[in-house]
Amino acid sequence: MISAVLDNATLAAAEVGPTLSESQIESALLGLLISGGMLIPGNIPNIIAAHRLQIKSTEWARIGVPLGFVLMALTAVLLMSGLL
Repeated sequence: MISAVLDNATLAAAEVGPTLSESQIESALLGLLISGGMLIPGNIPNIIAAHRLQIKSTEWARIGVPLGFVLMALTAVLLMSGLL
């Protein structure tokens, strides 16, 4: 149950609705895409890559979380400025 709640597809389905504008949907999807890369369980390719490369969650998070925050901030600035 917890993985279903935390899954990006579930979050996207819950967030996207007919009342949202196209830019709001785009912003939500970009946020989900970036945040999904921050930790191993964020998306299926992360799980596969971490398993094949034998990367532990702490190693992944040590790089993924700071990088994800920087990308989130940069994306927010680009979205607010209308460049994205």
